[in-house]
Amino acid sequence: MRSCTRARRRGAGEQGMVTAEVAVVLPALLVVLAVAVWVLAAVGAQLRCTDAAGVAARAAARGDSPTEVAQAGRSVAPPGADIDVQVDGELVQVRVRARVRALGGALATLPALDVSGRAVAAREDRVGVP
Repeated sequence: MRSCTRARRRGAGEQGMVTAEVAVVLPALLVVLAVAVWVLAAVGAQLRCTDAAGVAARAAARGDSPTEVAQAGRSVAPPGADIDVQVDGELVQVRVRARVRALGGALATLPALDVSGRAVAAREDRVGVP
């Protein structure tokens, strides 16, 4: 009978220990989760930059005006992105750059990430021109 009471006492003490472990691990888990969400947001912005560069490059290759090219790129790009269009002979090169900041209070101290996307397209008005 004596061993049963010791087992019960040990179990009661272990409950408090589990609570303490959860109290220590939970904030760390939340920080890891927040950083993971931030990384996913950065990857999403990277993909949007690449898509925006492709859309803008196709518009420029068709011969659209610079305003239309920029508007086409901005419709897909992350907010505040810079779009750089260069026409070089038969090719159009577009680079879209954006800055991604962490969301939320504690993560706001993390540095912003610069993401970019690039696309190249052949100018359609130059196809077959010697």
